[in-house]
Amino acid sequence: MGDSLESVDNEVLEHDYTVSQLLEKKGVSRRDFMKFCSAMSAALALPATFAPKIAQALDDVKRPTLVWLEFQDCAGDTEALLRASNPTVAEIVLDVLSVDYHETIMAAAGHQAEEALAKVVKEQKGKYIVVVEGSIPMKDDGVYCCVAGKTALATAREVCGGALATVAVGTCASFGGLPAANPNPTGAVGVKQAVPGATVINLPGCPLNADNLTATIVHFLVFGKLPATDSFGRPLFAYGKRIHDNCERRPHFDAGQYVEQWGSTAHAKGHCLYKMGCKGPETYHNCPTQKYNDKTSWPVGAGHGCAGCSEPQFWDTMTPLYKRLPNVPGFGIEATADKIGIGIAVATAAAFAAHGIISATRHGDESEGAKED
Repeated sequence: MGDSLESVDNEVLEHDYTVSQLLEKKGVSRRDFMKFCSAMSAALALPATFAPKIAQALDDVKRPTLVWLEFQDCAGDTEALLRASNPTVAEIVLDVLSVDYHETIMAAAGHQAEEALAKVVKEQKGKYIVVVEGSIPMKDDGVYCCVAGKTALATAREVCGGALATVAVGTCASFGGLPAANPNPTGAVGVKQAVPGATVINLPGCPLNADNLTATIVHFLVFGKLPATDSFGRPLFAYGKRIHDNCERRPHFDAGQYVEQWGSTAHAKGHCLYKMGCKGPETYHNCPTQKYNDKTSWPVGAGHGCAGCSEPQFWDTMTPLYKRLPNVPGFGIEATADKIGIGIAVATAAAFAAHGIISATRHGDESEGAKED
């Protein structure tokens, strides 16, 4: 990163560089660029052969303007973005997107910062992308969260209302998150509830996986539209499957091997955490496949159960965190969770026994037909 943010931005304004040319100027090879495109293809559940099309689309597209708003939040999603490695935040800021407003990372402050936001809203109406982090309080006219003398509610309605698309990152912006937990004193809600007319896609999680944000933006740049979503406005490529179905501990669940005490031998062996409160059976997210921290790990992989943080009202519906779910729809384990593995083991043993009988019968039959079978 030899060039400063200011010098690179000035050069971008003077020359019409493609994304790959900009990356090359920064020392990122074409090979690395194609690796990024392949990673995005995988994240979007597209075939590997689609990587060249992504590369071409990113080269052809004009860098869209993006503004990032923060409301009732802990800045965890911004922290996740700053630690993203595919691509790094610098590549997002300088090359793929033109981030004109982000309170945490922008150099401007005070009136200058607000003027930058107002300029985007006025001059690029219907053309810019908004990322919202944090919930929006509705109670008492939204006085519980104010930035630059304006309520979060007023700002969201103005900025998101005039945007081409809005991406709600993290559970707070998607569904209200922790601020909306009972008794929800500020009347916190997600972006879509606060601005019903806006085009919003939700990327919940505490924090969001930065790869999912990058993939969503890439999908928009490549296809000119947001990805398909589920009933909660979450992209299917990231939230279309249950954590339980892709979990690395699933075989232990099927075998009836559970952790029943933290630090036990079963815990060390990676047995299923369902009895310890894991909410994976009722949570939809791609954590097991995308993982966090440069794809090195994720909560269950690190030995802690899933908290269900990508689900609406998870703090009220998924707690206590260390108590197992009493009723998982479609699982058939409401009353017999402890016996799942035993039942499978018995069925498997019966199958092997039957196979043994058949084999023994065939072993005694030396006819040509039996040999062919």
